[in-house]
Amino acid sequence: MDEEAERLVAALDNLMEGEGAVTALVALGPKAIDPLRRFLIFGRPSTVYQPRRWAVQALGGLNAREVLIEYLISRPPVHDPQVRFTEEAVENAAIRELLRWPDSETVVLLLDLSKHKLLTGLVEVFGTMRLVEAISYLDRALQDDICRLPAEAALIEIGAPARDALLLSVATKLPVDDAETPSSLRRRQSILRVLKEIGIRLQDWPRLFPLIWEEDSEIVVRSCALAVSVGILNDRQGVIARLIAVAGEAPWFLQEDIEECLLVCFDTARPDIEAVVVRAMKAPKIERVRDQRLRVMLRVMRRHR
Repeated sequence: MDEEAERLVAALDNLMEGEGAVTALVALGPKAIDPLRRFLIFGRPSTVYQPRRWAVQALGGLNAREVLIEYLISRPPVHDPQVRFTEEAVENAAIRELLRWPDSETVVLLLDLSKHKLLTGLVEVFGTMRLVEAISYLDRALQDDICRLPAEAALIEIGAPARDALLLSVATKLPVDDAETPSSLRRRQSILRVLKEIGIRLQDWPRLFPLIWEEDSEIVVRSCALAVSVGILNDRQGVIARLIAVAGEAPWFLQEDIEECLLVCFDTARPDIEAVVVRAMKAPKIERVRDQRLRVMLRVMRRHR
């Protein structure tokens, strides 16, 4: 037993000294691996995750890949929800360390882990590796409030190879035979944000066209924006009509998109915009002040000048 290694591993439990102990353990070399393994594999998870995450970082620095894999595949279930949440931070750290070895063995392990749970570490690593085989996992991760934003970033990293799967998913409400769940709606909203970054092709538009008739304003606006981005012509009048229709209820973060789309299509949209303004200006002043659609249309007209 190496006393210095044991002392440094014990120091990981001290929140004041633990981070510094990581550097010292890596400098100590291979003799630090076994004490770190015992600390990580046989140690008891707690609501304080930093000591075990520091152990993971030290093992990564020591190239102890086998120990990290052993940890990831041997974890017994944690029943306490608070402890389970913090232990996931340790698992995420271990998964990120595996980027040191971006080979087929790592890919197989990560894909196997993805069958069992959603983890931000997996989402981030799949994006960094641009792993096409993980697209379906990332699509599911869009339904999770914690994983959603990193999953969007990961899919953007994968880029065009994810497009067809996303076009299928964005048209799929879950459950299929019942009212759509909020998590399914958020997934589809996320997909449209991802498609904005990846881009669509003109031939993709017919698969998105039905979305402009949905009730959710974000689905409508982001679908219309994709149509405008590829220069659709046949459905342009319908796109304009839907943008004007939802302008009165769309949240603030969509209003700029509505304006930009109408400006691009202004020559076609002008009669409809002016008709909305003429009708709205006949209303009492108090109603005009409250009319969000009127304000959006007036901004479009001013910006066009």
